Amino acid sequence: MNGNGAPPRMGDATTAPVSSTGTRTKLERGRGALGPALELVHTGRAPTRAVLTAELGVTRATAGAVAAELEALGLIRVDSRPGASGGTGGTGGAQGRPSHRLSVAEDGPVALAAQVHSDGFRAALVGLGGRIVATAPGKVTVSADPAQVLGAVVRAGAELLADSGRRCVGAGLAVPSAVAEPDGTALNPLHLAWPAGSPVRDIFAECVKAAGIDGPALTGNDVNLAALAEHRHGAGRSAQHLLCVATGHRGVGGALVLDGRLHSGSSGLALEVGHLTVNAEGRACHCGGRGCLDVEADPLAFLTAAGRSPGPEVSLLQQARDLLREEPEEPAVRAATEELIDRLGLGLAGLVNILNPDRIILGGLHRELLHADPERLRAVVADRSLWGRSGGVPILPCTLDHNSLVGAAELAWQPVLDDPLGALAQGVSSK
Repeated sequence: MNGNGAPPRMGDATTAPVSSTGTRTKLERGRGALGPALELVHTGRAPTRAVLTAELGVTRATAGAVAAELEALGLIRVDSRPGASGGTGGTGGAQGRPSHRLSVAEDGPVALAAQVHSDGFRAALVGLGGRIVATAPGKVTVSADPAQVLGAVVRAGAELLADSGRRCVGAGLAVPSAVAEPDGTALNPLHLAWPAGSPVRDIFAECVKAAGIDGPALTGNDVNLAALAEHRHGAGRSAQHLLCVATGHRGVGGALVLDGRLHSGSSGLALEVGHLTVNAEGRACHCGGRGCLDVEADPLAFLTAAGRSPGPEVSLLQQARDLLREEPEEPAVRAATEELIDRLGLGLAGLVNILNPDRIILGGLHRELLHADPERLRAVVADRSLWGRSGGVPILPCTLDHNSLVGAAELAWQPVLDDPLGALAQGVSSK
């Protein structure tokens, strides 16, 4: 079990009278369920002990022992007060008996999350449940030296940790580039001045270690991580074949989550959707092509189509959002909105034909375009895709703020979700 798939079904534990020996026996038999149980609480799929019992396929006593162990580790809270649960015991409890309420520990460990994009970088602390505990002010200067940038963002995160006094389980980094596996290099940071093939994972790990932060230091593509976060905590919950397409500060990215797992391809480079051609006579793209989604449907493309010159005051994404929200009916803005919706819809239609997702979620400026004219976007996708004509694919906005940061934290939380006892016993920072 890697924390992404369905939890394994456990065999029933003994139902002997409760004693210290009996409790230990139940816990020993249920220890293999600690990771699956933690993931169920982490993703909100087990709000009560009764639901946890049913999802794990164990006895009520074993589920209780598992929940108690996770609480002892400081990861979850078990609320047994009368009326704490929103419902009755249901499966695993006597009819009418309130079930203990389960939630992540609000004062529990955190992961250090970092994100770099073309307009800046940010650090945050993220707890279980995808809760952002603290963030450092975003920086707006990204130098051409990845070591300098990553050192700065890790130092900002280390200060957050010191101020919080929380235990840290590890660190995760989101970057606007495909991250090649297994070496962890940023293959094509097209919207940064970093050299192609920069060893960002190694650099990040060195910076994390130098800051005195224990635990794993992992790196991934920003849209992949946004999709993972939305699948676990946001608009992608319960989707089996989730397609996420987003434009952040520059360019367009995509990700696919299949049965709870990110589809990254043979070497981590799958779903480079930004380089789908949607306008054969369009703008030149950094990849060497022309009319790619990357340059036809990002914030710079929107500002250009609306006849606006970007300024240095705030990010391109914020400028595009402000224009769309404040002047939606201005003729040039409306024309730019329709142009980008049509380009985006054409790209989504091609992806629907190839991937047949059961849900599409849109992030960044694409979320704003969906809000601006949802019927136009859905009509373009339906008209240009076979699957769309046969019934349509739900197209929804992403719901998490800073979803790439939350997804970066998921990288660091994954070893804990896989094996809570083992991960915490290996020594995590208490800074």
